[in-house]
Amino acid sequence: MSDVIVVGAGAAGLTAARELVAAGKDVLVLEARDRVGGRLLNERLPGSDEVVEVGGQWLGPGQDRVLALTAELGLKTFPTYDAGAKLAEFGSKLTRYSGRVPKINPLALIDIAQARLRLDRDARRIPLDKPWEAPDAAELDQRTFAEWLGRRTRTRTGRAFFQLVTEAVWAADPGDMSALWAQFYIHSGGGLDSLLNISGGAQQDRVVGGTQLITTTMADALGDRVLTGMPVAEIRWDPETGSDAAARSGTGNGPGATVVAAGKEYRAAHVVVAVPPPLVSRIRFAPVLPAERAQLLQRLPMGWTIKVNVVYDEPFWRAKGLSGQANSVFRPLGTVFDNTPPSGAPGVLVGFFEGRHAQTAARLSLADRRRLVLDDLAAYFGAEARDAVGYIERDWAAEEYTGGCYGAFATPMTLTRFGPALRRPVGPLHWAGTETATSWAGYIDGAIESGQRVTAEILAATGS
Repeated sequence: MSDVIVVGAGAAGLTAARELVAAGKDVLVLEARDRVGGRLLNERLPGSDEVVEVGGQWLGPGQDRVLALTAELGLKTFPTYDAGAKLAEFGSKLTRYSGRVPKINPLALIDIAQARLRLDRDARRIPLDKPWEAPDAAELDQRTFAEWLGRRTRTRTGRAFFQLVTEAVWAADPGDMSALWAQFYIHSGGGLDSLLNISGGAQQDRVVGGTQLITTTMADALGDRVLTGMPVAEIRWDPETGSDAAARSGTGNGPGATVVAAGKEYRAAHVVVAVPPPLVSRIRFAPVLPAERAQLLQRLPMGWTIKVNVVYDEPFWRAKGLSGQANSVFRPLGTVFDNTPPSGAPGVLVGFFEGRHAQTAARLSLADRRRLVLDDLAAYFGAEARDAVGYIERDWAAEEYTGGCYGAFATPMTLTRFGPALRRPVGPLHWAGTETATSWAGYIDGAIESGQRVTAEILAATGS
């Protein structure tokens, strides 16, 4: 019998396992896939020793937990390429610009600026630990983010801008999510500029060798405590034990829970469930989870992203004075970055089909989807963009043990009705994952925060 079983070997689960082991606990990690990393995944570039991330990849200022962990693990970071002009297509033509503001109609710029100011101001009023207790939480939560934006934007370009922003940040449509969730998320990430920017923002840095190294390095140190190829089918738990009962007894060694994975049974005093919310519902719980927890899980869908890395002999756009960054409110590949490895070769452009564009692109054949990507890149960067030597894509909604990306979001009336169940332990069961974070929810840093939180819960419950 273990002290703790961790379900899921992503950044959240491995952080919890690592810190619990450091505290002297006997820990077992069960991972459904044949690899660790969850939504972090590297893939080798064709004909190269370099890798590219096909999952989460960026780190930025203020993400203190992941930056500290990266340094502690001996990993290095390098800046995302951010030199040169950017490209934007918000009107009738593609424009080239420097700085942070594209060249668009002045009235539209004013419209966007006032809406951003209002959004950031309102977001700062949302309590990060209990957003459902915000003064106007009920009003915000009953509205979609689209409804909130519709009342505060006056131009077609302004509305298109925020549609693009929502797709880029949440991989969803503003009509899908609660306005309260959107404002909580923006506050959690330090403001809209922080979420959108490269230099000084969430996309500022990358990990040399790819961000999956964060999880593989932790897993290597945990050794045979991590078992892959072990999808959890059932968790039988004792409602009379766990955090509350352990705190009363001072031991934490009650009946706890039995976890069934790949036909085998494992027992522990505590279980950390560190998988995306929709996947929790695939696990059979006996007894069933409390109704509030079950209802919450039904209202946290995942975004939809197809991430595409296109490989070239060299980053040809740099010689044109371009940064590799492009955005369009018209094109399916609406957001593009330079994703070239730190050596400078081969050249890589990374783009995203997000939300409704991912749904449409997923219906295409691989050949047609590749053609669409190259058409959009050629429109942005010129005919050379068709001369790709490699094409790598990952549809995260098609991943059996992920179900979407970048993360889960709350639909209207979720936080105010069921939010208190988001992090609250259920008997010996504890809930981790970036969606449960109060800081940088949806990011690697948020995943690490959640792993640290459940560690503290368990140590407090066991008197350690």
